[in-house]
Formats: sequence, C-alpha cells, structure tokens
Amino acid sequence: MSAIEVPDAPVVLSTASVFPEKTPAAFEIAAELGYDGIEVLVSSDPVSQDTDMLRRLSDYHGVPVTAVHSPCLIFTQRVWGRDPWEKLVRSKSMAEALGATAIVVHPAFRWQREYARAFEEGIARMQEETDVVFAVENMYPVHMGDREVVPYAPSWNPLDRDYPDVTLDLSHTAMSRSDAMDMAKRLGGRLSHVHLADGVGGQNLDEHLIPGRGTQPCAEVLEHLATTGYDGQIVLEVNTRKAADREARKLELAEALAFSRLHFAGASDGGTGRGGSAGASRSEGSEGPGRPDRRERIALRQRAPAAPERTFVVDPGGTAEEEGADGR
Repeated sequence: MSAIEVPDAPVVLSTASVFPEKTPAAFEIAAELGYDGIEVLVSSDPVSQDTDMLRRLSDYHGVPVTAVHSPCLIFTQRVWGRDPWEKLVRSKSMAEALGATAIVVHPAFRWQREYARAFEEGIARMQEETDVVFAVENMYPVHMGDREVVPYAPSWNPLDRDYPDVTLDLSHTAMSRSDAMDMAKRLGGRLSHVHLADGVGGQNLDEHLIPGRGTQPCAEVLEHLATTGYDGQIVLEVNTRKAADREARKLELAEALAFSRLHFAGASDGGTGRGGSAGASRSEGSEGPGRPDRRERIALRQRAPAAPERTFVVDPGGTAEEEGADGR
C-alpha cells in the first residue's frame, strides 16, 4: 500500500496576484483561502514599501511574509531610487525585518551596464552578509519575427550561470520557449524558489495564467518537486486583473491553491519516506546537484534498529531451545 505525502514547503500568494487591488487585499485573501504566506512584490503601492505596515498586516491576518520580490521590473524602475544595488540592500533589510527567507531578483537589464558586469559577484557578496536567500529568476528573450532580442545580461537563462539559488517561473518558461521540466531537473539543488503560473507563449505576452490553463507542465513540475525533497517556496504569481470583482478573484486564487495542493504530493512506499519516483527524478537531474530528500533522511533516523538474529538448537529428544537463552 502507498500513502500520499505532502512536503512541508509553503504554498504562498504573491501580492502581484491581486492586482489591480492593493497589497492589503493580498493578505486578506491569503488568510481567507488558507495560503501559507505572502510574497511581497515591492511596487509603486506605498504599503508594499512600508516594512512596519507589512508587519501589521501580517500580524493582523496571521499570514507571514515569506519572500520579498525586489523592485527590479520595468514598471518599478523608480521605486526605491535608480540605484539597483540600493534596491537589493533595502529588499534585504525588509526581508530580515519581516522574517522572510527569500528575495527574488531579476538579472540586470542590458542597459544597466555597470550593474550587469558586477551582477554575479555582487549577488554572491550580498549573500555572504545574510541568511536570506537571493534567488535569481529565469527571464526570457523577446521574439520579433525571426529575430531574438535579449534584454537581460549576463543572461536570461540561469542554466548559463552559477547562481547558487534560482527562482523558476513557469510563465517565463512559456515566454522563452524553454522546457520547464528539463530546467527544473537540471537546476537540481539550485532550485530554491518557484513562481507557479501557466502560459502559452509565442505572443511575447508574459501571461501568468492560473496553473492548468496554459501549456506548461505545472502539474508535472509540482510532482517532481514533491518527490525530490524540495523545501523552498511555491508562490502563486498569477494574473487576475480581468476578474470582475473580489469574489471572482478569490475563486481564481482558490483554484490556483487547490491545483498546487493537489499536485504537490508524492507517493510513499510503505513508510520509508521515499517517494515512488524520487530516485529516478534525482538521476534524471544529474546535470545539476540534486537536493537530498529530507523525508528519506528523517525516516532513516527514526527507523527502529533491526532485531538481533535469533538462533535455535534442537536436542536429540526434539526439544527446541534458543541458543544462549540459558547463558550458553
């Protein structure tokens, strides 16, 4: 008999998922629907920039802030000033103050030449100063007919770089026409954060659809994570801006949460704590270092030691006695 085991990684709601509603709405909806936490996208919304206000919202709704998305998007270029390093410093301060464990950051834009040249070294240096993980997100090129324009440097693709921690965004894999499963496996233990969304791609639209509504292998990626001991965050970063009202938006976000919880589970083979396909998944991802299955390690520590072997002897009269039972 196999049982279904759900890993401990939290399923989190990004504040971007409630746009055009504001940051407080994300906390309210997350609490009502049962999300495990909030990822704050620092944006032009003043509340998203205010650590004290975010702490109050978190305390009031009982929903922790588990991640901070640094303001490195096109439309947040003026948030927290123009200096990209200052944005990361402030993101780190906010994350540490709120108890968040991850900061999502995009690679530099090509026109940020000095920042791009120092990006990898700078991220590594900042990582040494904190326990909060800087997880660099996969981005995408823009396709113009037969041409491919890459707006990011040193690369949009984290497989090309040596970042120790990576955010995998499945709407971005649709945009870049990447194989999301292959990327997840090859990243191995470097995959520490996931932006779960869907997309069709091919239209230069970063769609961020509800999982299951596009062409990306959202279910398969979740199942792969569940059977390889993933212990990062799964963040629903989806687009609900076309929802007619708050109730319609909540229905979409409830569907996204249900999809994640349904597929983020693995089969257990009779209590060993090892997922039915965990070994295969790790070998398939051998191009990147695999993340050990912590459920297997826990099970091995808790497993009772094997009983000592018992030996019996039979005397000429046919009586069986356990050897050593009388001290012999």
